[in-house]
Amino acid sequence: MVSTLITCPDCGQEFLPTSNGRGSQNGVPHAGSPPQCPACQNGKRSFADFKLHPATTAAIAAMGITAPTPVQSQALPALLAGKDVIGQARTGSGKTLAFAVPIVERCVPNSRGVQALVLVPTRELAVQVGEVVGRLAAARRLRLSLLFGGRSLRPEAQALARGVDIVVGTPGRTLDHLRQGTLSLGQVKLLVLDEGDEMLDQGFAPDVERILSKTPAARQTAIFSATIPAWVGQMVARHTRNPVQVRIDTDAQSPPEIQHVVYEVEPARKFDALCTLLDQRGDGAILVFGRTKRGVQKLARQLGALGYSVVALQGNLGQQARLRAMADFRAGVVPVMVATNVAARGLDVADIDQVINYELPESERLFVHRVGRTGRMGREGLAITFITPDDNTKWRQIERALGRRFLRKSWPGQRPEIGANGARTATVPAATVPAASPRSPRPSDSRPSHRSPLPVPWVGAPRTTVHPTR
Repeated sequence: MVSTLITCPDCGQEFLPTSNGRGSQNGVPHAGSPPQCPACQNGKRSFADFKLHPATTAAIAAMGITAPTPVQSQALPALLAGKDVIGQARTGSGKTLAFAVPIVERCVPNSRGVQALVLVPTRELAVQVGEVVGRLAAARRLRLSLLFGGRSLRPEAQALARGVDIVVGTPGRTLDHLRQGTLSLGQVKLLVLDEGDEMLDQGFAPDVERILSKTPAARQTAIFSATIPAWVGQMVARHTRNPVQVRIDTDAQSPPEIQHVVYEVEPARKFDALCTLLDQRGDGAILVFGRTKRGVQKLARQLGALGYSVVALQGNLGQQARLRAMADFRAGVVPVMVATNVAARGLDVADIDQVINYELPESERLFVHRVGRTGRMGREGLAITFITPDDNTKWRQIERALGRRFLRKSWPGQRPEIGANGARTATVPAATVPAASPRSPRPSDSRPSHRSPLPVPWVGAPRTTVHPTR
């Protein structure tokens, strides 16, 4: 009998249907109940199926998580069994919990030496991952330490001296402790590279290689990211042993919940266009991406001078300033963040309604990670990208790498530009500029009315607090 493969709508895996809802082992399906994916159980699998420690299960429930996501359903069995895993899933899919649970399950309380190491590319991501791992670790009475730059080494060294089971750190700071002899990785059971493609890229790869050389060859290794290019596979082969491949929804370059809008904007009108979008802000937060540290700081100052409540996040900020910026943005105290690519990877802020690419990223991978800050965990999101005439070549390269074309519109009031195929791009009517749901009417504003006339009511919050440099 010839059977038809069914593609699971939740995890993208193909399987043969059977009457019991499980994938067929012999290729012979039967009539009966609706087919069920054997990998993710169509998103209905329970954490109880993994036979976790009761304290771990209770901690997950206390976090408000009721069922595993597809990437968790597929990665957890392999990781809990001690197998190496390469996990690729879109942003906001729950990858952090997918490796955090096996970490606390495999670590033994009151043991000597670091048992698990998670390497991440940025300080902000170290803090965020530490929050998730820390809640699970506390339930199991495991000791966690965060290692990242921008602060004194001494408190970290003191914590390591007292004894630590789990370390979450950036490569640079982790190497600092290895060189100073305050950190030993000889007892590591499980190593995780979060945002693995960046960790194995040229910038981080030498430091990561040095750190890995200090860990046991028999360790378990897990690598997670939303994007894993082909070249990463060659490096992964050197650091893993027969890894289980977990790939969830990898054909979609951004979640289907994200609406994309691409505006052709003349350079002289770019800042004004950004202000117009901010004036239409709804209840959710907005994340604006720039290219350079200096450019981000300048843009935040310009917006702050006009009364927008905005905070900047870029690499030159001190650690306390970066922590305050993230805390204010997460809490909604400051609704607009202007950031470099330091905010593009891994950061999880639930209520980001819009991502605005004020300046294009350097690669399609960064584009995917940037826009992935919105539309997370099934929520709807809006990604707006500005392109100037000088950006045309780079934008075509990004589109080719993504394998898709985006509809380009001229910013209201501009003449249509000639597209790459010789056709004029669409001029979007003012009324079609995306806007969030209306809020209270806009207060009076004495600034010159030189912007594009848009028939959209004021939906932004009153402009009070200005934090352009925090």
